Amino acid sequence: MPEAHSNNATAVLIRDQGPVFYSFMGLKSGKSQSDISTAAFAYDLTTDQWQRINPVPVPEGRLASVAVPLNGAIYLFGGYRVLADGHEISTPHVFRYEPETGTYHRLADIPKPVDDSVAFGYADRYIYLVSGWHMDGNVATVQVFDSVEGVWFNATEFPGIPVFGHAGGIVSDRFLIIDGVAVLGEQDGKRQFGLVKQAWVGHINPDDPSDIQWQKAPDHGGAPLYRAAATGSEDRGMVLFAGGSATAYNYNGIGYDGTPAAPSARVFGYDPFNDLWMGFADKPIPSMDHRALLPANGAFWTIGGMIAGQKVSPLVDRIDAIE
Repeated sequence: MPEAHSNNATAVLIRDQGPVFYSFMGLKSGKSQSDISTAAFAYDLTTDQWQRINPVPVPEGRLASVAVPLNGAIYLFGGYRVLADGHEISTPHVFRYEPETGTYHRLADIPKPVDDSVAFGYADRYIYLVSGWHMDGNVATVQVFDSVEGVWFNATEFPGIPVFGHAGGIVSDRFLIIDGVAVLGEQDGKRQFGLVKQAWVGHINPDDPSDIQWQKAPDHGGAPLYRAAATGSEDRGMVLFAGGSATAYNYNGIGYDGTPAAPSARVFGYDPFNDLWMGFADKPIPSMDHRALLPANGAFWTIGGMIAGQKVSPLVDRIDAIE
């Protein structure tokens, strides 16, 4: 990347010239409140060229937003801003970015603003936001945006422990949600955050996008993860995960308990049709603080994030997901 960013919303579009990766907002290398960014970039995978594109039209930067590609555009949802006193505010903003013109169109706000949510598109029309942090606590709400009508509705609630920084993806009409950070209680008047290990499959009713049949999935076998990169792959018939951290941490990469977070190199996947987990070779560079895993050219990619030492990374990392 021209400028290292972490916790950035990322997406891929397959355009006439081939795959193009996009990065929106996030945290720059200084890792302070003043380093939260509105910057946006596009990367042409075929020509190995970066381009700075128009920044996201918000007055201050955002962390933990999500980006979803749909019908040639990219939809941006939520995230949070950090005030000078350290307070974090979940934001409701929704934009559709049009790559042909480089313009952003403001759409209907998220009814219950969330950050660090899992987002995915379904049926070339609907975008689901599953759980996430809302202002002062996690929510189990599943909010769905209808990109045709421009309206929101709720789907069947997430039955697991409400979390932020979880990961997931969709294949056909089945999606998987794993792990994340929950509020585990209070000590001396302060909330205690911790990772939870969980895996849930959601099956969307093709006749009613608000109806989700949930089923608990078997354990994925490793440590629970925070802000792993994930995506659903129709070609592979599975949801894939890469990186993340086994420590619940603040936006600077330092754990809520003061422990510096370390990135993971683990790569694994789940087949929701056969209820099967698979492990793959580690990713080349351990990384964490991701918002998505990008499928392109038969491989999977991360853009930015944090690497060892909580360093904000400019790297584009290819993951082949081979055994």
